[in-house]
Amino acid sequence: AVAKKDGKALIEASDCRTCHKDDAKLIGPAYKDVANKYPLNPKNIEVLANKIMKGGQGNWGEIPMAAHPNISMEDASAMVEYILSMQ
Repeated sequence: AVAKKDGKALIEASDCRTCHKDDAKLIGPAYKDVANKYPLNPKNIEVLANKIMKGGQGNWGEIPMAAHPNISMEDASAMVEYILSMQ
């Protein structure tokens, strides 16, 4: 079996913390607020992983989330799984 990627380690190694904190709004929403809005399921993992890679705007206000095209679907999914586990 392939070891699952460590979403927390991937987040810490990227620029996510520039805009997000675990339990307080920074530029973007707190990860706990994201976890409370999106239940942990395969559909939400896919939707949010795509937002990490392609960027997004409008779900949490006017400030757009920057696209991260250099992050793979596998890594983005692991990051989302970690975030959505914070409920």
